Amino acid sequence: MKLGVNIDHIAVLREARKINDPDPLDALSIAKRAGAAQITIHLREDRRHIHDSDVTRIIESSALPVNIECANSLEILDFLLPLKPSRLTLVPEKREEVTTEGGLNVSEKLLPTLEKILQNDIDVSLFIDSNSVENALFLRDKLGLTSKDSSFGIELHTGKFANIFLMLESNLGRTQHAIKELELPRNKLRKMLIDELNLIESSANLACQNGLGVYAGHGLNYQNVGLIANIDSISELNIGQSIIARAVFVGLESAIKEMARLIV
Repeated sequence: MKLGVNIDHIAVLREARKINDPDPLDALSIAKRAGAAQITIHLREDRRHIHDSDVTRIIESSALPVNIECANSLEILDFLLPLKPSRLTLVPEKREEVTTEGGLNVSEKLLPTLEKILQNDIDVSLFIDSNSVENALFLRDKLGLTSKDSSFGIELHTGKFANIFLMLESNLGRTQHAIKELELPRNKLRKMLIDELNLIESSANLACQNGLGVYAGHGLNYQNVGLIANIDSISELNIGQSIIARAVFVGLESAIKEMARLIV
């Protein structure tokens, strides 16, 4: 299984002090040396962490493929398409959210954007909830792509799974960041976790059987990643915050190597 390392949170740390340190660019060679297969960044419409100059420098300098997450925004696409990243992953965006809270609304409204990306010889992925695989397959067919075309894929949103896991297997419920709707008896949380994991697996299997590239990410960490990595039909995980958090204590190279070992 491939590991994509999301380096947004290096930029988050930089923006906390509004200076030029740490520089996300410095992570590129470390990630490659540590065994990452891909660099992932999210260019948000509000530019809260990654900026245009970061994107340009990272694409120009990275020896690894660069996957850019972005909203279905004409302004964003007009900037990104000429830069030719390896892949664009379309994600939903809300200005008030701390992080991406769910999958895309997958509809035919995405078709013009998907066509434009593919016409520029850039792979495309849709960041979706597990119940949207059939809609993604519908769009793939509308684009005239076949099951053998590797330019179109999906990334399954694992945020719900990760939140349930945290409330069940960590002290999150005892902190100010407890997830109120998941303050439930442990036996109920266990069942919810199993149900969500089964849903992710069945959705991944459906997508893989129909020739979609299947990736996953959001909220994955060193404790929960093994459950997702055991799903054979998922070929790539994109992980950021937990790796950068671990890097504060053990260094970025060690943090990436540790995650890479867990998902083999």
